[in-house]
Amino acid sequence: MSVHFDERSGVVPCKTAWGSWYQTMEEVFIEVNVLPGTSAKDVKCNIGSKQIELHVKSQQIFKGKLFGSTVSDEAMWTLEDKKLIRIVLMKTNREAGNCWQSLLEGEYAADPWVQDQMQRKLTLERFQRENPGFDFSGAEISGNFHGGGPDFSNLQK
Repeated sequence: MSVHFDERSGVVPCKTAWGSWYQTMEEVFIEVNVLPGTSAKDVKCNIGSKQIELHVKSQQIFKGKLFGSTVSDEAMWTLEDKKLIRIVLMKTNREAGNCWQSLLEGEYAADPWVQDQMQRKLTLERFQRENPGFDFSGAEISGNFHGGGPDFSNLQK
């Protein structure tokens, strides 16, 4: 698989009532703030390739169909410092053009500005992977970046 994306300018989170979610070309990260002192026994997280469900202390945080499909065998969740649940989902489609517009179908959608920034980050990630060794930490994407940006694969090197 490709090298880990080391993008120094940060992530573009989509804020929600329970925390936030963000994405790279390969993964979707979900961060859920919970009451300090929460135990792993209090967390029930069911992750499938197309659905997810999270309960904390028998209270449903979210449940529904994921915006895109994931590799359920590679999903994981952790409880950090007894106050943050971090869920990592591996996307099935790992192209820069696969920018999720929401976490669940019809729920937790990124507003247009956040969606635009997410797509810029995924396009920048694609360029960095295609050009290892180049420093893209200060780069900004403009122009035709929607859908993963222009396709240069037909150009001769």
